[in-house]
Amino acid sequence: MERSLIVAPSVLSADFSDIRGALTSISDSGTSWVHLDVMDGMFVPNITFGPKFIADIRKHSDLFFDAHLMVEEPSRYVEQFAKAGCDCITVHTEACRNVAGTLDLIRSFGKKCGLSIKPATPVKDLDPFLDDVDLILIMSVEPGFGGQGLIYETLDKVRYLASARGDRRYLISIDGGVNASTIRDVYESGVDVVVTGSAFFKESDRASFVRRMAAGGDVR
Repeated sequence: MERSLIVAPSVLSADFSDIRGALTSISDSGTSWVHLDVMDGMFVPNITFGPKFIADIRKHSDLFFDAHLMVEEPSRYVEQFAKAGCDCITVHTEACRNVAGTLDLIRSFGKKCGLSIKPATPVKDLDPFLDDVDLILIMSVEPGFGGQGLIYETLDKVRYLASARGDRRYLISIDGGVNASTIRDVYESGVDVVVTGSAFFKESDRASFVRRMAAGGDVR
């Protein structure tokens, strides 16, 4: 029996003037995760939203809040995002002075911890932390903006992590350029979670889209 992927729509591609409607649409589509792209304009060349935004939408959603902090030295903000209601907080190896300490800090608030790398960062940079993370997020585009095409070479990183996992508990997520055209290759690489933004929100039948994506492109 083939596995089913977790589909995590990113609100970065939603209409922020109707964010409650976007969350309802995500929930109604049949998935239980939402991806929250937090950008500070320094680590990546864009600015999105902060902990208050997340705390406000937390009141209106029981979705799993998958927060991706694309910010410099994220340990400064972990407590705020934890208290805002994030369920998993993912940080970048490239942005942390002390990766292990940042992961420990996230866990200290009772949250799942994740680690992400940009497309140019070697996947083996993650090796020292594979026993300590709940989620690994592979960026398959340059972080900062939605709507980019998938960098296929990043799927080799997913394959490496899948083969290295053994009995470790981490989930493998991928973010960037995942849509109906690329999902089969992404699925076969061994991912567990797919982040999708513009591809989700442009669909009129989002429930059907989620089913197709979860099945790796095949509707079952």
